Amino acid sequence: MKNAIFSKKRILLLGSGELGKELVIESKRLGLEVIAIDRYEKAPAMQVADHSCAIDMSNKNILKDVIKKLNPDFVVPEIEALSIEALKELEDEGFKIVPNARTVEITMNRDKIRDLASRDLKIKTAKFNYIFKFDDLEKKAIEIGFPLLLKPLMSSSGKGQSLVETKNDLHDAWNQAQANSRGKVKGVIIEEFINFDFEFTLLSVRKHSGENIFCLPIGHLQSNGDYQCSWQPLEMNESLIIEAKKITTRILNNLNGAGLYGVEFFVKGNEVIFSELSPRPHDTGMVTLVSQNISEFELHLRAFLNLPIPNINLIEPSATRVILSDKEYKNPIYEGLNEALEFEKTKVLIFGKPVSRKGRRMGVVLSSNKDVNLARENADKAASKIKVSSN
Repeated sequence: MKNAIFSKKRILLLGSGELGKELVIESKRLGLEVIAIDRYEKAPAMQVADHSCAIDMSNKNILKDVIKKLNPDFVVPEIEALSIEALKELEDEGFKIVPNARTVEITMNRDKIRDLASRDLKIKTAKFNYIFKFDDLEKKAIEIGFPLLLKPLMSSSGKGQSLVETKNDLHDAWNQAQANSRGKVKGVIIEEFINFDFEFTLLSVRKHSGENIFCLPIGHLQSNGDYQCSWQPLEMNESLIIEAKKITTRILNNLNGAGLYGVEFFVKGNEVIFSELSPRPHDTGMVTLVSQNISEFELHLRAFLNLPIPNINLIEPSATRVILSDKEYKNPIYEGLNEALEFEKTKVLIFGKPVSRKGRRMGVVLSSNKDVNLARENADKAASKIKVSSN
């Protein structure tokens, strides 16, 4: 009887991109009902959900009215561009926001998560400052020192981020950040450019009991703030992993919401430096679809549904490489799938986005091998075979 009741649970997904699509697929395997919402029709997760609709999620009244009408058991944000005021009010009314409205608010704004980590929890981060008027930018930039990174206070997947080499680059970087800012916040964050040795993601699961459990570190490379490839496991000193787990535990104990978190770190020498945190499945964690016995998407579901999570084990070293579009196409097609799928233990996921843009992620290649370097090599080669084009 308990299983029958459980199967009727309804999940409302806010944001219907490629990560949401995989979450919907895992939800359907558990017999859950899923409603996918995004700002545009035919988004990837909508294609596999039970129901879907397109609305302006940044509009408080619209978002609140839709959620109340649909009356889900769980509201699961997948993106940052939504009304946090609506979520906070709904949580006060008894709706379950995953992991909780406070965590969504803190992590969707770079100033709030940096203040929590650096000021409140005394965790090492890059030097940073917030700017809300262009007239203040040059002075604050000189205090940080060049080169530096300039980012919108609210954005995703590296959108609006610039590496600023000199003060002459500040104006263009400011304009790019404003153009790509999400939500109503128009400020920017400038931060020290750390010439790190490498960066990694520590996928971390917070259970209802308060226990924090961790996946093996995932190595990744980014371009313009957006991930290009990832691999698991990542060879690194065990002492650095222990320190990253300690830092993550301090943050998750403060946020205290059940679910999966993607926590990013820089490593420079023997130092671990906190970078970013997302309270949901992470782009770089798509590798877990083939590398682990429980993927990041299933871990997220099990955590907020309060289902058992046994040991997380590595099945085989694995890697990903994104498939990018070189220009805008409506209803794009994909050439080279035959060649890409000739590589052993290699899969291709096409996200199904109805429109491509230059540099937009349209799919990903997943590859496994007994050696992680061979997995990376095959993922790269397979992805190079696939071209996004039009009819």
